[in-house]
Amino acid sequence: MPPEFELAVQSVAGLRIARDLGAARVELAQALALGGLTPSRGTLESLLEAAGNGTTEVHVLVRPRAGDFRYDAEEIDLIVREIPDILAAGAHGVVVGCQDADGALDADGLARIMDAAGGASVTLHRVIDVTPDPLATLRTARALGIRRVLSSGGASRAVDGRDVLRALVAEADGTIEVMAGGGVDAAGVAAIAASGVDAVHFSAKRAIISAGAVRMGSASDGVGGYEITDRETARAIVAALRHTTSAA
Repeated sequence: MPPEFELAVQSVAGLRIARDLGAARVELAQALALGGLTPSRGTLESLLEAAGNGTTEVHVLVRPRAGDFRYDAEEIDLIVREIPDILAAGAHGVVVGCQDADGALDADGLARIMDAAGGASVTLHRVIDVTPDPLATLRTARALGIRRVLSSGGASRAVDGRDVLRALVAEADGTIEVMAGGGVDAAGVAAIAASGVDAVHFSAKRAIISAGAVRMGSASDGVGGYEITDRETARAIVAALRHTTSAA
């Protein structure tokens, strides 16, 4: 059987695509172009309403800003404040991560986050890919009671991090889920699945470019655009994943 899949989405439209294609989960975020940030409460409520009692779970990224994951005390406090409200709204779990000053996982910060989650499912996001020792990071996550880790194997694209993904799967030995994500496309998903991961995570994004002559911000040209979940891209990835074999 191929691994299950999770779709990173920013909207109800993305949730509908994930549900139609049989996703186990969605990860709800905003600003995926920045690696994802915490979505608004209104977005979460709308998406949960659309999800209803279906089988596709809704997990929410809790990330207060773009950039690195070396959060100060106020930023950790913000993450801890967000989690109970997100879960009370009906989310099935949260997606989090934080580093200490040396780049390893901030175990104390994550312990506070786990307490705030109160037994709900917690996924460690790709902070694992920027820690000095991903295997040690996985062991710390497991000791904290984290349900799964999302990793590209330390590479920008998961297809290029397959050796590390295999090592993570071996280290996990079924005690914590390993989910591969990062630049996943239809061409590479079979090779990623062959690493033995429990799940594959992708966004299947398509850019919508906005035209305009007045600068609205400092990113790119100050006008830019936005990204949506593309149904056909997602469908192609899922089709390729479902035709995977155990061959590397």
